[in-house]
Amino acid sequence: MRVFGLLLAASVALTGCAAPSPFASDETVAAVSFRNEGPSTLTLLTMLNNRTDAGAHTSLVIGASERILFDPAGSFKAAGVPERNDVLFGISPRTEQIYISAHARSTHRVVAQTIQVTPQQAELAYRLALANGPVPGAFCTSATVALLRQIPGFEGLGSTFYPANLMAEFGQLPGVETVVHRENDDPSLEAALAQLN
Repeated sequence: MRVFGLLLAASVALTGCAAPSPFASDETVAAVSFRNEGPSTLTLLTMLNNRTDAGAHTSLVIGASERILFDPAGSFKAAGVPERNDVLFGISPRTEQIYISAHARSTHRVVAQTIQVTPQQAELAYRLALANGPVPGAFCTSATVALLRQIPGFEGLGSTFYPANLMAEFGQLPGVETVVHRENDDPSLEAALAQLN
């Protein structure tokens, strides 16, 4: 436990030296804004290692009045997808699929778990994501579950740093629909992003 505490302190200390988080202008965000026309939803995306089944990353698509992707400590960068801190904008179904495809490769699969929520729940998630600010590396799951626990109906989710743990618990919620995305392309996320751009 002492080692974990030291690692945690070191990661927090290093974040002070990190490069500033991207902060797209209002004009850039407005130009790509994608209005959600279907039901209000939350989609938990979990990236799992195909060899070990260990979780590699967690993010959350929020289908509120506008569709955004909360990608805490994420490395996804694509032309036409502006970022403000750790929130990606212009998340049409096609853009969401591009994000998933970039992460699903020979080494990893993406588990998408979607739950329908009320417009009020979705708007709260939307506001919380925008207010969250940048997340330090390795804190993607804890930041996502901390956001979810502030939404009525999701308070019972347990705090965790492990993507697979959150995925398992989220999957127990009534009404969750799960889709697993597998692709067999280049194992490098950087290569996938370079190809996209």
